[in-house]
Amino acid sequence: MTHLQAGLSPETLEKARLELNENPDTLHQDIQEVRDMVITRPDIGFLRTDDAFILRFLRARKFQHFEAFRLLAQYFEYRQQNLDMFKSFKATDPGIKQALKDGFPGGLANLDHYGRKILVLFAANWDQSRYTLVDILRAILLSLEAMIEDPELQVNGFVLIIDWSNFTFKQASKLTPSMLRLAIEGLQDSFPARFGGIHFVNQPWYIHALYTVIRPFLKEKTRKRIFLHGNNLNSLHQLIHPEILPSEFGGMLPPYDMGTWARTLLDHEYDDDSECNADTYNTPAKDIDKDLSPKSMKRSQSVVDPGVLKRMDKNEEENMQPLLSLD
Repeated sequence: MTHLQAGLSPETLEKARLELNENPDTLHQDIQEVRDMVITRPDIGFLRTDDAFILRFLRARKFQHFEAFRLLAQYFEYRQQNLDMFKSFKATDPGIKQALKDGFPGGLANLDHYGRKILVLFAANWDQSRYTLVDILRAILLSLEAMIEDPELQVNGFVLIIDWSNFTFKQASKLTPSMLRLAIEGLQDSFPARFGGIHFVNQPWYIHALYTVIRPFLKEKTRKRIFLHGNNLNSLHQLIHPEILPSEFGGMLPPYDMGTWARTLLDHEYDDDSECNADTYNTPAKDIDKDLSPKSMKRSQSVVDPGVLKRMDKNEEENMQPLLSLD
């Protein structure tokens, strides 16, 4: 085991070997092969290419070197193409902070039986008067940036549950094609996280209709991992045990506290509602509240200078029961 695997339990080390093809004897060589490809994309500013950073992309793509590099390139390209999204990209940004406090996203304390982190979104919590859908996406991406630092989650991955209860048609009308495309590109195509399942519960007909529209634009792997449960929480419990779920999902735990994850990110600033400076490109990086905008990312000393995502009727539900897979 190399120092890059030091944060992994013996069980996760074995999972990494069996499922991700991770080999401690060739780990540094695998990382270097990805790093050597940086020079082939001089149009992209690769602001970080240290060993630990590249390793998360290799794990996300099962140590397929070219696929890992393509994901790495898409990660930085997405940030270059959406610079405004990554200005003031920190938890204390007013829009991000309010989205976090409303549970976008939430994170359950217990991992599932595969060791995956369970993220939850209660869609109706969105307060359109205080922050935008882009702020919600930014809060989710910022949260994933913090969580993916955990090597256990790099290997085991995440599960997402979205509760659409009381999500209005008016709110749904804001889910425009351009906004959905932005989210799909940011989460499906450009982030080094393994999503083992995306679960919709209590979705109204218009969310189901919307999913039907975007489904062709999702990768086959992503489509197989989306489960539309409607009001049937028993089908959710077949995949995520009720012992670790809050009561909103028919689980055995108390109702979810929306501020749980926000308090983790914001710490003592959770209750501070003072305005934040919107221009934070030069903000020093510190702790979990560091600015993660492209301009503030640390450039590795070893970098080659680039100079380089109506409730279904019964028949539909039966025809769309995907098999939960970790592949």
